[in-house]
Amino acid sequence: MTVGAEPTDTVRSILSNEGVLLMKHLLGGVAKGAFDQAEAERRFNAWKANKDAKVNAVKTSVANQRELSAKQRLEAETAKNQAIAELVAKKKAEAAAAQAAAEAEAAPAAEETEAPAAE
Repeated sequence: MTVGAEPTDTVRSILSNEGVLLMKHLLGGVAKGAFDQAEAERRFNAWKANKDAKVNAVKTSVANQRELSAKQRLEAETAKNQAIAELVAKKKAEAAAAQAAAEAEAAPAAEETEAPAAE
């Protein structure tokens, strides 16, 4: 880069994201005498720290959103499963009540048929 290489758009983007182009720019300022090497390093390190903080903030935000989304999906699935369990319990209770009613209906009929035979 310092001797005139022309990067492609993709390479330029990668170099820019990594700070290579900024450092080249800062070294140009050092060569012109605008500031010294220590100031160029300080500016680059400040830029890098700021960029790392932004990247970490985005990563944290994405991780938090994933966690929140997973929690919401779990709550929705739990509610759905609970509704299904209640429906199944209701059907079982209805079936048990129907069976008990059938048994209760059959029991008096059996007693009536046994009573005349005992006389």
